[in-house]
Order: sequence, then structure tokens, then C-alpha cells
Amino acid sequence: MKILVPVKRVVDYNVKVRVKSDHSGVDIANVKMSMNPFDEIAVEEAMRLKEKGVATEVVAVSCGVQACQETLRTAMAIGADRAILVQTDVELQPLAVAKLLKALVDKEQPGLVILGKQAIDDDANQTGQMLAALADLPQATFASKVEIADGRAKVTREVDGGLETISITLPAVVTTDLRLNEPRYVTLPNIMKAKKKQLDVLDPAALGVDVAPRLKTLKVSEPPGRKAGIKVPDVATLVAKLKNEAKVI
Repeated sequence: MKILVPVKRVVDYNVKVRVKSDHSGVDIANVKMSMNPFDEIAVEEAMRLKEKGVATEVVAVSCGVQACQETLRTAMAIGADRAILVQTDVELQPLAVAKLLKALVDKEQPGLVILGKQAIDDDANQTGQMLAALADLPQATFASKVEIADGRAKVTREVDGGLETISITLPAVVTTDLRLNEPRYVTLPNIMKAKKKQLDVLDPAALGVDVAPRLKTLKVSEPPGRKAGIKVPDVATLVAKLKNEAKVI
């Protein structure tokens, strides 16, 4: 079975993002970039399935600028066999990414697509679900455990009420949650090996996909600073403030 793992290049989670002075977006100039943490979990899970003998090939995919090749090299250093970059300078929105991935699913015919539940930059949590809809594939989101056997995937999902276990037929789309696994440390020898692995570069037009943005960002601004809390002498005063000032009761 072949596993397709989409990965996204995002601002590193340790970096405090800054909004541009013209409020058009987030300033990413000279900022450390890395693989989206949820996607890193997806790559790790794909590698564990390969190590169990469930999968025969793991293909990493990314969509975006040329610098995304660094993210794909990281995925191959973790263990992915080869990589595909759909290169474009257009700002990609979730629907465009899902359409590109659908075209790659049609081309590669994977038995499983596993990706992060969301990216930490836009927190959209849309790409996996849109891909499943476009490709007409079963889906299991927010996975904290994945077991593959007899052409089916048994997935434990994290839901508001606790855990839900579902069984879906393959091929399918699975999105990963934080507790699925802990990604392995990438060693220097594997980083060197990744430089020699196959990395194909495609163009959205070659896949027959229009990636023009459907949404327009009007303004990006930082959240207002939190006000300092206050102490009240008794419960009666607290209730009065909640009722008269905060107006929540």
C-alpha cells in the first residue's frame, strides 16, 4: 500500500508572529520556518505503518513556493521514500490545496492519505475534509490511534465527549491529532540521505487545477491585550459585577 502524506511549511511554533505594519498579513521575512507539527505527526505515523509492513511506500507532498523543498527534505529525512512539490507563488487557500491533492491522489492512487488536522498558521482545519469530499473517499479526522488491517482502517478519534472509534474502508483520508504519536528525532545521516532521494516538481497548470484565491483578506490585526484582573471582597460583590458590568448573568 502506498501512503500519501501532505506537509505544509509554516512559521516555526517557537516564533512569535508579528503582523505587518499595513495589516495585510503576517510578517514572515527572515523568520524561521518549519514543518507544520500536525503534519510531522502524520509523517511519523506513515513511517510506523511502513515499519509494521502495512505500507510499501511513503510519498510526501507539499504545495507552495520553492522553499517548501526544505520541508519535503525533512519529511524524507524522517523516512519518506520520495517527495512531490506542486510549486506556485500564489497564496494557496485550503480549497486550492485540496484540489491539488485530489489531482495527486488520482495520479498516485494511494491506499491512504494521512495529514495533519490543521496548520498552525491559519488553523483552518479544512483541507483534509475538502480532499475527502472532492476525491469521494471515506474520512476519519482527529485521529489519536490508527490500525490498518484487511483493507480497513480502525481509527480512534478525539471528540468533545471523549473518544470515538470508527472503521472505514481503504482508500481513505485520515487527519492526525496531537496524541497519535511523538515524531522521531531526525539524525544527521538521514538528513544526508534525504538529499539524494527523488523530489519531483510539478506545476498546478500541469495538474489542471486553478489555484486562484476565492477569499480576500481584508485586515489582519493582533488580538487586544488582556486587562488585569481584580479581587472582590465577597460573593455578593462578584455576582453584582457579573450581572451589572460583565452582563453574563
